[in-house]
Order: sequence, then C-alpha cells, then structure tokens
Amino acid sequence: MREERTRQLMEAASGIYEESETENTPTMPFDLERARRETPGCEQVLHFNNAGSALTTRPVLDAVIAHLQLEAQIGGYEAADQARAAVDRVYDAVAELIDCSPDEVAIVESATRAWDLAFYSISFQPGDRILTAMAEYASNYIAFLQVAKKTGAVVEVIPNDAAGQISIDALQNAIDERVKLIAITHVPTNGGLVNPVAEVGKIARQHGILYLVDACQSIGQMPIDVEQIGCDLLSATGRKYLRGPRGTGFLYVRNTVLEQLEPPFLDMHSATWLARDRYEIQPGARRFETFEANYAAKIGLGVAIDYALQWDMVTLWRRIKTLAYRLRARLSPLPGVIVRDRGVTQCGIVTFTVEDKSPQEIKSALSQQQINVTVTPRVATLLDMDARGLESAVRASVHYYN
Repeated sequence: MREERTRQLMEAASGIYEESETENTPTMPFDLERARRETPGCEQVLHFNNAGSALTTRPVLDAVIAHLQLEAQIGGYEAADQARAAVDRVYDAVAELIDCSPDEVAIVESATRAWDLAFYSISFQPGDRILTAMAEYASNYIAFLQVAKKTGAVVEVIPNDAAGQISIDALQNAIDERVKLIAITHVPTNGGLVNPVAEVGKIARQHGILYLVDACQSIGQMPIDVEQIGCDLLSATGRKYLRGPRGTGFLYVRNTVLEQLEPPFLDMHSATWLARDRYEIQPGARRFETFEANYAAKIGLGVAIDYALQWDMVTLWRRIKTLAYRLRARLSPLPGVIVRDRGVTQCGIVTFTVEDKSPQEIKSALSQQQINVTVTPRVATLLDMDARGLESAVRASVHYYN
C-alpha cells in the first residue's frame, strides 16, 4: 500500500511536469522550450523546491563564473572597477522590477539580512505595538521577541479571516496611536497563501504607520509594485523565484522614511568619516550596505532580474499559478493525501501531508526519482502550524520552467 501511494505521488509530480511541457495557449503565451533550454538543471532533476532555491539560468551562471574568472586574472578590486556597469545595473534592475527609484535600493547578502537591517533600524519605545500575521516566518518573529524584550515594545498577532489570510477588518480594528510598525510576510513559507499586502498598505498609509513587507517568497513569482503595495520597507532574496545566486538579496527603503531609521551598524561605505568626532550617513538606501560584497553574485542578481523582466511578470505569475493548481488537483484525489494550502489567492507553493507517511519519507522517496521537494517544519511558522495541528508538511514549489 505504501509503495503504491509513493508511486502515485511520483506520478502526480512528474505528470504535471510532462503535461505542461507542450503548453502554449493564446491566453498564456510562453516559450517553455526556451525556458528549459536555458536552465541546465532541467536535464538532471524535476525541481519542485523553487521556494527554497530555484534552478539558476545559463545567463546567470555564465555571468557569475565570468566575473570570478576575471577576479582570478586581474584581482578583485580591479575586476569590480572593470565591471562597474554590470555592478551598477543591479540597482536599476531592482528599481524596474518593483517600481521604485534606484537610490531606494540596497543590495545585501540575503533576505534575512535585508529584513533585519530594516527592522533593527526602527527605534522602539516601551508600549510601542508591532502588528503581524499568524503565518509570520520564524526568523522575523524571533526578532520581534528580542526587540520586545529589550525595549518594552509589544508584539501582537492579527488573526486570520475565514480564508486563512490576515484579516483586514481585524487589522483595522487593532489600530491606535501606539502602533509603531505593521510587518507581515507576503507569501508565507508554507500553505500556498498570498497575504493581501496592498489592503494592509492602505491601512498603514491611512494612519501613517511604518509598514515592512517580507517578499522573500513572492519576488520573482508574481508582479511586485511597492507603490501599489504602499509599503515603506520591503526585503527580498535572489535565490528563490528570481533564480539568482545564493547569498544575494535586496532591501527597498522609501526615501520619505529614511530619516526615521538608524542603520544598526555603519562602515566607511554607509557613512563618511568627516572629523575626529563626526561622521555623515550617506543619502539613500545604500546606507544599509557595507563595503565588502560578493561582486560576482551581485552581478548575477542583476542578470537574474533582467532575465525575469524579459518574460513579463504577469505571464510568469499566471503560469506558476496554473502549474500549482494542476499539482493540487492531482494530489487531492489520492487516498490519504491532504493538501494544506489556504488563502483567497494561492501561489506556486503547494503543501501536503500523507496519513501513513512522514513528510521526510515522502521527500526521500521522491528524491530517489530525481524529484526535489522539501519539508516545512512546525518551527518555521509556529503560530500557523500549531493552529492547524501540524508538525510538518511536504512543500512542493513549482516554477515556470516546470
């Protein structure tokens, strides 16, 4: 029985992959042959772990390797100078991707570092309220707790609505003069949910409250427009749906809130030493960067964003949602399989459990067939998982090249 169920799960995963390879309908024009040809990993695996780290593209791979070779040939500083246009391009690429100004962008080594830089730059006082969502990611919530312990600020969780996303009504009712920050994850690490960040943004703007969005799982998967969202701060990674190198990320900081923020640390890149007792923080979001960086990866991130922009984000988002829907539709009828996704809008992250197998067993069995998934544990979104009585689940996250 277990062997048969594993076989069915493998067919569900590989079947959506095969069925999608010929898709090219008038409502979803997409050159799948090109996408797969320019993704070397497609020859090796069926990769459904894109919310972990997606398969990179040939252009990104070539750009990173070329710069590393240049560093080896002429030196790191000299290579950065020679590649200045490619290094600078990443700021313009991010600005084009999320509809902001290049000087509102800082390039850092991860989404976690970007989020931390934003959050820890806010000055909290006793009694300040931090509002967040039930499905908030563990790293963010741990930071909330640390700051609350140090400053006397209070962390409050807004309940979900009936669909499982943050309740806009409950959020509106929670607002008072003590709310210092609204911080939510756009797409949580599991559950398929897409939180209504633009509706949250309207409330934040209405009351003049700082608004921080974790877009780690949504950037590259769907169109992101910081003006439509209305956020003041947004953190994102390169390695997931943007298909960039690991060790890359960015932070968006709206120019109008810069003076409210104090970067948690400074160096000679983020500030200028003017006199024995005086320094000046540089203008713009680059005050959140440091001097040293992985230039090959930074260039690779710019190439990855430019590659995504070539395809049109609306088309990519439509395709990812379609593939995820098909996977859910194939999994749901299987005996003992429960798809655990929630939300009015569901994304490319598909989570499920099987009654007589642990998620780790499913992951291992699929891995033997060159099908990549991962296991999402309770501690990643503790409040959400506890509310649903889950210890862990299988997470299969699809991308447009699947």
